[in-house]
Amino acid sequence: MHCEHNRLTFDSITPPAEAWDAFVAAQPRAHILQRSRWAELKCAYGWRAVRIALGQGERIVAGAQLLFRELPARLGTMAYLPMGPYLTADDQRAALWAAIDAAAREHRAAFLKWEPGILDAGAAPPDYGHFGFRRSAQTIQPPRTIVLDIEADDETLLARMNQGTRRKIRQSQKNGIRYFEAVRADVERFTQMMQVTGQRNAFGVHEPAYYQRAYDLFVPDEAALILAEHEGDALAGVMVFACGRTAWYFYGASASVKRNLMATYGVQWAAIQWARARGCTRYDLWGIPDEDEAVLEANFEIRSDGLWGVYGFKRGWGGQIVRSQGAWDKPYNRLIFAAYQLAARIRQ
Repeated sequence: MHCEHNRLTFDSITPPAEAWDAFVAAQPRAHILQRSRWAELKCAYGWRAVRIALGQGERIVAGAQLLFRELPARLGTMAYLPMGPYLTADDQRAALWAAIDAAAREHRAAFLKWEPGILDAGAAPPDYGHFGFRRSAQTIQPPRTIVLDIEADDETLLARMNQGTRRKIRQSQKNGIRYFEAVRADVERFTQMMQVTGQRNAFGVHEPAYYQRAYDLFVPDEAALILAEHEGDALAGVMVFACGRTAWYFYGASASVKRNLMATYGVQWAAIQWARARGCTRYDLWGIPDEDEAVLEANFEIRSDGLWGVYGFKRGWGGQIVRSQGAWDKPYNRLIFAAYQLAARIRQ
């Protein structure tokens, strides 16, 4: 990977990508955004990656993968820590954060943006303020999502869904649609549907090369691109990722033809089946409006802006609405950090 890597270690642990990925996969909160291939994907689009590991002998006991992006006007970098760090014991916390801070300063970070992700049920949140963090309104990943418990048989999963979703899944199985894991040559069909979907629903999508690179990096080991086809027409597609016991639905697209065949429901159901076959027990639908459930339910039929357009689809799958710990910022250069905050407020 053509990225910068940090050499700050404890007991001289400098893990190669394979060792790091094995460590991440073994964590209860393993996340695809902490995998080495995710860093490689981001490195192709303006980021640099750094892995920090503390160890005992050759064994990694704590660590984090950071991403760095240049700020405008050569004012240094923003450091970003998504969905980590990982500790195997509480007494590693201070040493790990000290190593993270040292790496951030070495790479000219004006501030560190941290998105801890979803905590385990019943887990107490860390003392964010103790390590110099303050809550941030500027998030990179959507803080609220819907998570499905897929550790059940088909009938149980279907019974948890609302009637409309269940009916549309069954309809999608009766129309002669073929659902299949795409090969590399099929990615162009998916990217064409992504452009159509973005235009139809008025949201931004990545350039086609981004999805091609994601496919090349992750499929088949950590992801699948599942397509729905009917009489030669590509109708819908889902790119789903997996790490540990969780799968994430990051990217979805649909054509503007034959929408009455409900292929978007069938392809999502096929992605859930793929995740279950890999041993995943959670399926994260990844991103809904950041509002309480009462607000979501009161407004989803009258709003279509932003993530509201997908909430109506995602709410029917029988999952639990969950909010992550959101975003937290730690300034290293307070003047530049204040300028960043002002620019972020102006953009809103």
